Amino acid sequence: MKKNIIFTIVTIASLTACNKRLDEVNPGGATADATWTTPQGFVTAVNGAYQEQRAWYGKEDGLLNSESGTDLWLNANKANYANQVTRYVGLSGASPSTTLAAFRLFYRAINLCNAGINRIEGAGFTDPAEKNRRLGELRYLRAFYYWHIVEQFGGVSLRTTETTTVELTATRSPVSAFYDLIIGDLKFAAENLPIPSFWGAEYSRASKKSALGLLARAYLSRAYYATGAERNEYFTLARNTANEMITRKAEFGVDLWTSPSDLWNPANNKNNKEALYIISNSTNTALNYDGNANRLHAWFLTQYSNKPGLVQSIPYGFDGQRRLQPTRYLLDLFNEQLDARYAASFQETWIANSTATGTNAFTWTAAQATTFGKAASVVGTPVVSGSGLSLQITKNVVADKATRPYVVVDRNDLYNTDGTIKSLTDFVALKKFIDNTRTVPNSQPGFADIIVIRFAEMYLIAAEAEFQLGNFGAAATQLNVLRTRAAVKTPVNQTTAMQTTAAIVQAGGINFILDERARELCGEHVRWFDLKRTLTGEQFVAKIKAGNPDITAVEAFHRLRPIPLAELNSLTNGVEFGQNPGYQ
Repeated sequence: MKKNIIFTIVTIASLTACNKRLDEVNPGGATADATWTTPQGFVTAVNGAYQEQRAWYGKEDGLLNSESGTDLWLNANKANYANQVTRYVGLSGASPSTTLAAFRLFYRAINLCNAGINRIEGAGFTDPAEKNRRLGELRYLRAFYYWHIVEQFGGVSLRTTETTTVELTATRSPVSAFYDLIIGDLKFAAENLPIPSFWGAEYSRASKKSALGLLARAYLSRAYYATGAERNEYFTLARNTANEMITRKAEFGVDLWTSPSDLWNPANNKNNKEALYIISNSTNTALNYDGNANRLHAWFLTQYSNKPGLVQSIPYGFDGQRRLQPTRYLLDLFNEQLDARYAASFQETWIANSTATGTNAFTWTAAQATTFGKAASVVGTPVVSGSGLSLQITKNVVADKATRPYVVVDRNDLYNTDGTIKSLTDFVALKKFIDNTRTVPNSQPGFADIIVIRFAEMYLIAAEAEFQLGNFGAAATQLNVLRTRAAVKTPVNQTTAMQTTAAIVQAGGINFILDERARELCGEHVRWFDLKRTLTGEQFVAKIKAGNPDITAVEAFHRLRPIPLAELNSLTNGVEFGQNPGYQ
């Protein structure tokens, strides 16, 4: 918006083939005027434009702004971390920068995109296709950043030219203008970016599948700002674009995995075939945005290593930096007897691992039995590493937990009868982001790729658009593709039981769509956007309070974030520009 978005030239090195990713370093000493006058030099502008997405995805800012403060998650162990966005307590333009850093960082990235877009004619490209590929990357990224900006902050400052000096005034643009630019950029990107295989080892670059995926999401978002025929037009465009992505899946080399467990198998993380857009990370930390790279692996895990027979391990993950825990509402969305997404996404049991496999991890003592509420009959029972169950934390009620020779934390321990969180120590863990590329169990940095947009979302977008167009049967058909993949297959195939119908979709309303999105996408940086997109202010408040009764301070105006006061106060026309409604 002004001086905080003065951009710094960032030059980028080439890619490391062994990790098949886009690696970024700054050798220094280069200037845009000297470097961006050749195609080879101009690539540094393109590569630099990818950088700031890494400050959002895999970091607290992105996760807490996109998943917390919703019906699905509360602070782990009910801690007071980042209460401004997790509980809406004290959220204002003066909130700590950790909650609003995206405003500054994404505008800085947008400025670099604008600089490249505005200067590309002077970069000496002789191959029009190559020039349009690089321009397609920049326009994809500008749309990517602006989508986050407009959905979080509304109609703020829309800039399409490079800012090179301090600017002390700014003007607001309507949301429709943002989406005109976003959609125009993505249409250009979809036409001019290559298919994914073109990039080879550089698979984290934007490609046609990335552009179509984000375009479908943008059309869907834009529809909710329209009315009447225009609204239906955008829903139709969202449906058609999602269906185009589905129809062309073989061309783009993407598809649904056979099962949810395959999707989240850490062995399938790198260049995952279901991913439409990826933020990649390297085990060489010098090549990442910072030394921590991707820390999602730790933030949804409960503490297990303080229980008998368990120690931190790579497969179970680093449990020393917890951030979010699931609400009872989220867990109850799954019928785990039918829906394999629950077992693929959440961990309820831990096998003892504190000694060598086949040896006694521990033997229950009287003191341990007292600590963990066990009957006297459990005392003296050995638990064997590698086979003996050591811990169960479950959303279900366990009637005989006192006589079971392992620690049991059940539904009645986790939640109060009104759905508020009861336990301050334990919760059911989301395991989607377990990172087996780490080599030390208690290390904070993670190196797994982050899937920003994935193929399953195209079915969800098409279903939501069909629902809003009144085509409930078509919506059910799209959802059933995912529900068929999600169905438990053994020992009894539950595919038929998992199917939905037009009547069910229609009766369930938008909440039925939101529930299905939660089952499929929980934890994946979209829930806040989903609620904000589909619900009015009062509906937003009611939905969050009903699903997450520990959040009591949410208000209708929280569907937008406040503009940082540091930005407003440094504008000479800050009063005219104005804070977002509801904030001071």
